[in-house]
Amino acid sequence: MRKLIILFFVGLAITVSSCRQDFVFEPSTGDLVFSKDTIYLDTVFTNIGSSTYTLKVYNKSSKDIKIPTIRLAKGVGTKYRITVDGMIGDENRVFRDVELLAKDSMYIFIETTAGIGDANPSDFLYTDQIEFDSGANLQKVELVTLIQDAYFIFPNKQNGIIESIPIGFNEDGTVLETNGRNLSHNHPDNGDEFTFQTDKPYVVYGYASVPNGETLTIPAGARVHFHDSSGLVVQEGGTLHIDGSTSTTAALENEVIFEGDRLEPDFSDVPGQWGTIYLRQGSASQITNLTLKNAIVGLLVENNAGIMTIVNTQIYDCANYGILTYNGTINGKKIVINNCGQFCLAAALGGDYNFTNCTFNNNWPSSKQLAVYVSDYLKDALPEILPLVQANFTNCIIYGSNSNEIFLEQRGPDADFNKSFQNCLVKINVSPGSISVANPFLYDTIRLEQNGNKINKTPNFFDVNKNNLIIGEDSFAKGMGIDAGIPFDILGRPRVSPYDVGAYNFIIFPAD
Repeated sequence: MRKLIILFFVGLAITVSSCRQDFVFEPSTGDLVFSKDTIYLDTVFTNIGSSTYTLKVYNKSSKDIKIPTIRLAKGVGTKYRITVDGMIGDENRVFRDVELLAKDSMYIFIETTAGIGDANPSDFLYTDQIEFDSGANLQKVELVTLIQDAYFIFPNKQNGIIESIPIGFNEDGTVLETNGRNLSHNHPDNGDEFTFQTDKPYVVYGYASVPNGETLTIPAGARVHFHDSSGLVVQEGGTLHIDGSTSTTAALENEVIFEGDRLEPDFSDVPGQWGTIYLRQGSASQITNLTLKNAIVGLLVENNAGIMTIVNTQIYDCANYGILTYNGTINGKKIVINNCGQFCLAAALGGDYNFTNCTFNNNWPSSKQLAVYVSDYLKDALPEILPLVQANFTNCIIYGSNSNEIFLEQRGPDADFNKSFQNCLVKINVSPGSISVANPFLYDTIRLEQNGNKINKTPNFFDVNKNNLIIGEDSFAKGMGIDAGIPFDILGRPRVSPYDVGAYNFIIFPAD
């Protein structure tokens, strides 16, 4: 009897389930709700793909609905691409009979790759619409993209082989190469590539190379964007002149700007988007009013020819180093470096350095980052040691989020390791057992606040997270400097006694 009861209920369950009807979808009545009525895809370079943007579509009714069609208004000729809940549509880019349950939603992902010729010539906007249904039930979401024209520099490709340039030597003496090409005086599209223009930006794929005997001049107002794993190489005997000038607005209209080629605001402070500016051994350079952002290494400098001058230069958000130099010769004035994965300034294997009224700050979220590192050797199985002719820091701020933001490493004799800190505001750990106590030549130089230095006093930066390292009225850097022969700060404001240290004169911060 018990078995019969169990069989009865099993059979009843099967009967009930077999009678259940599938969902019944009713035609959409034009009452869809959208997360946005217009999707603005941020500025893209001509013929360069955009990021992916999202539109969310809601069915807020109590009925399961079927949307007869979802399509792009310009049809198969559109430069936009969409997917609907993972579907790619038919050959005409139309999505048919799209089902959406009651109180549910779906995602539409949107991308574009458009050329400057596709845009409206008056405003360079490229537009389209996503259409939901038709006739009386038609609903639309607008798509808008600004297209920016550019000069493109990329390596040539022939028979499947991408052109390459030399970047150094392997341990066995073989030449190391990377994708790139030498710049040209008579490029068919860009003209003379050794003198950049300012009418539109440059976009570099691979490494642009300045060969022996040539000079690349980049004038005030130029904009240069580097793709992933791209950059600039100045070969031995080549020269780089960056000739920016002081700007008067937040747009930095007279600066030369180097940054990645992702123009969306979300990428504005993302580190490591491109490679480096590589100044090889025997190259020469002069850099004035450069703003460099988002590289792996901002400036990579080898034993350069003559004195490299860097003036009024800002370097931000580099994945490894702001400036990495090996046995270089650098005269730096009013340099600002902030937020680097390892060191803002790393001067290894000796060299000859003078930094005046510079601001080196590192708030990278790590316990291993430093603002300034100086050594006379390279770590290797057989360390190479070269003299540190001098490393002079005058009127500088060396600060950051760790307890110690400066480290000097010496392997050679004291006579070959010459360092000086004059009227600097420095963050350093002087507690027993600290990294600085383990290096007594550094500790003794600074611990008694000799030579006008101040130790572990706040510089009172305006906003380090937004790369605004202007000092405020309450800064300990205010009025603690000496006259170092620099008449203006990095913003072009006169320096007057008592002199502030760092790249900026103090300002009175606006009230909250």
